[in-house]
Amino acid sequence: MQKQNVAKRVKNYEKFSKLFYVLCGIFAFSLILYLIGVISPGFANAYNSSVGAAVRSFLAHLTSWIPFSLAEILVFSVPLLLVFVGIYAYRYRCESWKSTLIFLATMLSVFSIFFSLFAFGFGIGYHTDPIDDRLGIKAEEVSVDALHETALWLADEVNKAANGVRFGEDGFSIMPYELQELNDRLIDAYEPVCDAYPFVQRLDSHIKPVIASKLLSYTHITGIYTYFTGEANVNVAFPDYTVPFTAAHELAHQRGVARENEASFVAFLVTVASDDDYIRYSGYLNLFEYVASALYRADHARYAEVIDVLDDRVLGELRAYSAFFDTYRDSVAADLSDAVNDTYLKLHGNKAGTASYGLVVDLAVAYRKQMY
Repeated sequence: MQKQNVAKRVKNYEKFSKLFYVLCGIFAFSLILYLIGVISPGFANAYNSSVGAAVRSFLAHLTSWIPFSLAEILVFSVPLLLVFVGIYAYRYRCESWKSTLIFLATMLSVFSIFFSLFAFGFGIGYHTDPIDDRLGIKAEEVSVDALHETALWLADEVNKAANGVRFGEDGFSIMPYELQELNDRLIDAYEPVCDAYPFVQRLDSHIKPVIASKLLSYTHITGIYTYFTGEANVNVAFPDYTVPFTAAHELAHQRGVARENEASFVAFLVTVASDDDYIRYSGYLNLFEYVASALYRADHARYAEVIDVLDDRVLGELRAYSAFFDTYRDSVAADLSDAVNDTYLKLHGNKAGTASYGLVVDLAVAYRKQMY
């Protein structure tokens, strides 16, 4: 009996050792691949539009049939999973210091799978050529005059789009369809953008509503792309007008546009390419908020001029949003989330960190200059 137990332990050691070496090999390969992408934008461009696109597509289709966010369920399952792993390790894998170390090393190598998925499918996208080069526009230092002109242009477009939108008594606009129909309309709107800009991957995929959207709101996160499940997740507790733009932003990540400002600008291009009034309204208003905020910091008087131009219904929407956001404005969860996200972005080559979300303003100004 004792010999059988010894033989069983030896077999288990061998099994875990093999798994450890395999996972370490995958991790090492993905790290080398990622570092090559960091060094060579040309390689990053080619990889992101070929192998990376295939990995993202595979993951998106693998999870698309699930009506809820698999990533969200996995995150909420982590505490329970850790308890089960701890019990399992204590009962079956901690017979000696050697077996304990082998088990811990194997668990650590399992977690390295997350980095490997990041490198294979999404992370190299942070090191491609900047989007202004690929769009054929040149983002330069923005003057107050340029901000003012761009804000006026966007205000005019928002006002036009608002004519096709219904507003409620609470001041908020009303999205006239459910999330699935929005998804279909956005996929259609992506078609002309993919035709014009081949670096934007063509992909038939689905946005996922976050079940704990109200809880997520305290972090100020309106959406998140989970690269390890390939899902574009949207916070549906935020006002309707934010949802189409946010969904288009997360779908841009799903298509390999990694940098935040670039995903936001692709979201703008997609939403205004739509033949749907509400989606266009969402695109113009969300970009207007970025530009108007930058103008407010630069010149209060010119900001006031632009606000005076806005349709009363649009002003009502912005006031309603400000009142809505008061509930979540001062939040410890938001501070923590911002710090984590800032560190994440900087680790992956984005020196501006969370400030990069605002760099979409530079792209908006450059785009308007090119168009007009």
